[in-house]
Amino acid sequence: MTRRLYFMLPDVASAHGMMNDLLLARVNANRIHFLARPGTDLGDLPEATITERTDLLDGWEIGTGLGALLGLVAGLMAVAIPPWPFDNPVPLMAIPICILVGLVAGGIWTGLVASAIPNVRLKHFEPQLAAGKVLMMVLVPFHRAQEIRTLVAKKHPEALYSGTWPSDHAVFP
Repeated sequence: MTRRLYFMLPDVASAHGMMNDLLLARVNANRIHFLARPGTDLGDLPEATITERTDLLDGWEIGTGLGALLGLVAGLMAVAIPPWPFDNPVPLMAIPICILVGLVAGGIWTGLVASAIPNVRLKHFEPQLAAGKVLMMVLVPFHRAQEIRTLVAKKHPEALYSGTWPSDHAVFP
């Protein structure tokens, strides 16, 4: 299980130093991404992916569920209501086919729509990003999350730890 750590950095120069220190700490470069206000030149720093910037995955999950449910209803209606000009009933295989078609189509359509919606987890970072700061997102294994937080606090006191997703606290005691 992985955790996404969020750090707010004052500028791009600090982000470059942070990237180098994380690479020396053996954090994979594919797991480190940066987000800044539009027009900011990040240089060779990896920018946040579309799944980190938007609600693409959340929309896809909702769409697949609703699409499968709608496919089930459509399949049941196809089996229950016989086709008008024919006397032969629709085979029961139509139900799983309709569910599968609904699942795929619902996931694609809602995923496309959700790719235009900004990520709700990044909403509270918008004022700081507009002020010129840089957000660093690091995806680390659960057992290394505290180690990375400690490393960042020790080497970069200007970096502000801004939370973890999924959250730091235990849901159940």
